[in-house]
Amino acid sequence: MIKTKITDKELLEHIASLPEDGRDVFLLSKGQVRVTAISATETINQMRANHKTGLLESYVLGQAYIAGLLLTSMVKGNDRIQLQIECGGPIKGISIESWACGAVRGYMLENPIKLDKPLTSLDTSLLYGPGFITISRILEGSKEPVSGTCMMQYGNLAKDLAVFFNESEQTPTLFYISLDYDNNGRIMGAGGLFIQALPGCSDEVLEKLQERCKTLPSLGRFISEKNEISTYVTTQFAQFEPRLLETSHIGFSCPCSRGHFEGYLSRLPQKEKEEILAGTFPLELECFNCGSIYSFTKSEVEALFEKEKK
Repeated sequence: MIKTKITDKELLEHIASLPEDGRDVFLLSKGQVRVTAISATETINQMRANHKTGLLESYVLGQAYIAGLLLTSMVKGNDRIQLQIECGGPIKGISIESWACGAVRGYMLENPIKLDKPLTSLDTSLLYGPGFITISRILEGSKEPVSGTCMMQYGNLAKDLAVFFNESEQTPTLFYISLDYDNNGRIMGAGGLFIQALPGCSDEVLEKLQERCKTLPSLGRFISEKNEISTYVTTQFAQFEPRLLETSHIGFSCPCSRGHFEGYLSRLPQKEKEEILAGTFPLELECFNCGSIYSFTKSEVEALFEKEKK
């Protein structure tokens, strides 16, 4: 993966002043509820730089990246999560892949999002339209992924993910995803919560938790003010006696490489190789998942194709 440099000096200084991006997992009410909390300001800004997304595109894809990172609390080791959204609105679809180790990558089918008229609000239902969410757990050693699909009811990623778990796993669940922008359109704070009842959770705890979640302050704003994500959980859910289980790093990462694309080129049919050599150079190949662009001169491509003949 090639990381595109963030050139906004003020933004870079702000990111450097924040606690490192990370994932904290808590238990509430003596193990009745699990909370996964994500702080991801640098991650989302790097995503924005690599994918060259505008304000609206960063908002939509940033939410999906945070959702993917939150879902990694469901897997361990070398396992990973795939979050797929297929929809009929201007977005058309989103593909996110995240690993238990905290790495995330992914893309939006339409970037930029093509709109018939300017939006007057950040009501994402207008962007998604009718659609489906699919979540797959890719477990190491398993031949087939464990997948589930749910129709989108709200066109709001956080709400629709909650519906997914409530319907597919009959588990009371809440997602909260927050991005905070400044007046210049910079993303100054980004994070999310994945709150899920565990077996044996009492109705009383659920009712109190639902009431608490109705009045949560902006998580993105809290993070932008240089606060630790763990502090948000311990203060906002203090009545539930939060207990920290684990802390880990997260980040925008993709396993693509120049060697990967060299292999792709070498395996092309002879006719396509001839068409490439007759085309324009340098040849630029883009990884859709991370926006990295790998450039090849004509002599490099010729040498690669000659090598395959031997």
